[in-house]
Amino acid sequence: MEPQIMETMVMDSVIDHSLKKTPKIEVKGIKVWYDDFMAIKGIDLTIKPNTVTAFIGPSGCGKSTFLRLFNRMNDYVEGFRMEGKININGNNIYKKKINVEELRKEVGMVFQKPNPFPKSIYENVAYGLNIQGIKDKNFINHRVEKALKQADLWEEVKDNLKKSALTLSGGQQQRLCIARTLAVEPSIILMDEPTSALDPISTAKIEELIFGLKEKYTIVIVTHNMQQASRISDFTAFFYLGELIEFNKTKIIFTNPAEKQTENYITGRFG
Repeated sequence: MEPQIMETMVMDSVIDHSLKKTPKIEVKGIKVWYDDFMAIKGIDLTIKPNTVTAFIGPSGCGKSTFLRLFNRMNDYVEGFRMEGKININGNNIYKKKINVEELRKEVGMVFQKPNPFPKSIYENVAYGLNIQGIKDKNFINHRVEKALKQADLWEEVKDNLKKSALTLSGGQQQRLCIARTLAVEPSIILMDEPTSALDPISTAKIEELIFGLKEKYTIVIVTHNMQQASRISDFTAFFYLGELIEFNKTKIIFTNPAEKQTENYITGRFG
């Protein structure tokens, strides 16, 4: 079977294309506790498809906890409890019969520090496809090349795909992790401070990459870098002490915020 044909079949099995016009992510009345500590205090939020949304706020304000609700990473945290509803592509991702592994194919995650596996560059990118049980070598080769090109890494590694991923620079490793995420064709990419451990040149490459990826993907990024949020995001959400203080178009948040707390934070008066 041709790679392009098989790819279409895989995509159609994951994504309901009739839902393209609905909000990509809908959050309604979300509250989160870790044992007795209330980390998220009742949040409503809607994220549109093919946009970049930045979550900003001081450390400990709940933005990473909130981000990880979208692929159920908090399920692993002891004492985690949640109330409310989160719909992705119109489906409640916390209903009892949800297939969490299928959800995580749809909602990819890139972490703060690059975390390549101690395998070859090729094996890292192909990992998710292998886990899915895909055996077609031509199809896997096609996806690996496509993902590395999307992550702007192909030209740098195409002659060394058998080389250990751990030999790459920090910036290359993070782009490799992005390629690994892209290879399974998610529709949403979550990024938890993906450039905080990188140098300015690597950071600029990742930012340029994010800007281009939103044509096909919906991206949600947690960042402490105000300049980064203003550069790459379409919408910005400001969190403080577990509450969503303000959510709007990024230009408005950074030039004419409605809330004094938001203004104080983005101008460096606290946080």
